[in-house]
Amino acid sequence: MSQQPPVRSTGTPPPRPDASMSLLNNVIDHALDDGYAEASARRAAEGGGLPRTLRAKLGLAAGLVLAAAVVTLGAAEARVSAPVVAKERQDLIDRIESETSAADKLEQDVERIRAEVGERQRKALEQHGGDQAELVALLSGATAVHGPGVKLVVDDAKDADSGGGGPRESAGFSDTGRVRDRDMQRVVNGLWESGAEAVSINGQRLTALSAIRAAGDAILVDNKPLVPPYTILAVGDGQRLSTAFQDSADGQYLHALQENFGIRTSISAEGDVRLPAAPSLIVRTAEPRGAGAAKATGRATADTGKGTS
Repeated sequence: MSQQPPVRSTGTPPPRPDASMSLLNNVIDHALDDGYAEASARRAAEGGGLPRTLRAKLGLAAGLVLAAAVVTLGAAEARVSAPVVAKERQDLIDRIESETSAADKLEQDVERIRAEVGERQRKALEQHGGDQAELVALLSGATAVHGPGVKLVVDDAKDADSGGGGPRESAGFSDTGRVRDRDMQRVVNGLWESGAEAVSINGQRLTALSAIRAAGDAILVDNKPLVPPYTILAVGDGQRLSTAFQDSADGQYLHALQENFGIRTSISAEGDVRLPAAPSLIVRTAEPRGAGAAKATGRATADTGKGTS
């Protein structure tokens, strides 16, 4: 009896390569949503699409003509108004330039008048200063001076972001390598105390009423900003003034800034330094006094606090 061969199972078919992409296949196979497809079929069955009646066609044509007319009218108005806008813009530019020129002229007039006032104040100071007119003019900054002195250059550190403890830590300043107004104040006061007869910073003459302040990171001298490096000129006995300043407390303070914050400094004795006159002088009080009046009161003019500055 013949034996039937065994039935071999064919097994499950191999999975499709894109079986894991069923969502993407579904999107590709059904690009149009069923609802949209049904609405499109219904509209086609009802004869939708372009209007078929004459009235509908005329209405569509009228709408297109109206839209074209609106676009054409807008373009024409834009072309007509373009020269007007350009003219108004040019008029505005001309007005700005005119006002700027007028402001510059007024500023020049102010500077000229200020110079005239300063010159008259200096002449009055020289005329009424008596025997000490030259000394008073020198101390008040009324006249330009030159003579032996020192040249001190102070500049920010190369890396102005260094930090650490130092002499400015308790003064409310951030410990960086930038020169501060407080530093400049101490340097100038140290030069005066060491025997300087006249001092200027970057060509700005200092007087007894000069103010050194800060506006942000900028240093102001009499409300005029200075740019580093700061060149300080002082009239006096050059070598003696240099030695006295470096040995003073303020000179040691500047040396500490150099050591701790990298602030760059250099000082040298000069045979001749030139300082300009102060740009303007402020007369606080003025009272003519004779020799008899001074003897009667037993006080000098400087003791009364009245005079010129």
